[in-house]
Amino acid sequence: MPESVIEVAGLTRRYGQRRGIEDVNLAIPDGSLYGFLGPNGAGKTTTIRVLLGFLRPTGGQARVFGLDCWRHSRRIKDEIGYIPGDLRLYPWLTGKVALSLFGSIRRRDLTAKGRELAEMFDLDMNVKVRRMSRGMRQKLGLVLSLAPDPRLLILDEPTSGLDPLMQDRLQDYLQRAALRGKTVFFSSHTLSEVERLCERVAIVREGKIVADDTLGELKRKAGHEVEIAWRPGGSRGVDVVPGLVLSTRTDVAWSGMFHGDVRSLMRWLGGLEVEDVVVRRPDLETLFRRYYEVEARS
Repeated sequence: MPESVIEVAGLTRRYGQRRGIEDVNLAIPDGSLYGFLGPNGAGKTTTIRVLLGFLRPTGGQARVFGLDCWRHSRRIKDEIGYIPGDLRLYPWLTGKVALSLFGSIRRRDLTAKGRELAEMFDLDMNVKVRRMSRGMRQKLGLVLSLAPDPRLLILDEPTSGLDPLMQDRLQDYLQRAALRGKTVFFSSHTLSEVERLCERVAIVREGKIVADDTLGELKRKAGHEVEIAWRPGGSRGVDVVPGLVLSTRTDVAWSGMFHGDVRSLMRWLGGLEVEDVVVRRPDLETLFRRYYEVEARS
């Protein structure tokens, strides 16, 4: 099994009486593309700040590269590329100056790699931050985080302000980086891009991890979405097959989730007056919304 780049066990961080995260457990293997999901205030940013050594845990452990995130923060940061969700840059910086400054901090020459990334993102490195659009500032943040070619990338809303073409270029870059053994910890509100990029996801709610699995397994556990269009009068007197939980039921249309062997569902439908039927696995956005609604009601 690949080595775990990030290991979190029983991690808790409180702000006085207010909870940030509680009893969080994660194990993220080397070379993985890992999505970290949750709405604002769920605890994603707190978790990231603990991993980066910006916050000291109230309880539990957080380790990156086998090192304690608080005690060995400086050593860990040498191999991390990070872009925050609220990226801020000095207005007087140009891309070239920022790259030189970051290279000095990193103690390595980032010029060639930075130029390559700026070309990929179509970014003019001579423009000052104060004259940059939001998308240009985001591109500069990505150039600065990717140029050192770090072992671990922690990206919080990295596509914010990027157009679809630039999002595709970033996704392609991250996929190639993972093939080279880099690990990507990817937090985003745009669930469709997480689904395209990530192999495994964790969902955090009110400071706790409520799901942590591969996308395939999460979808399997969720069952199948089912939509049935009935012929006139076709649904009259029909009993719902075991495993089908309906969210909508009218004389002409049923919709819901089916848990069980799809073959049994199709055999049941085969003997009924059905006009049309759709059976599919839910996408990540649908899965997330339904999972969150179930958790919120529990």
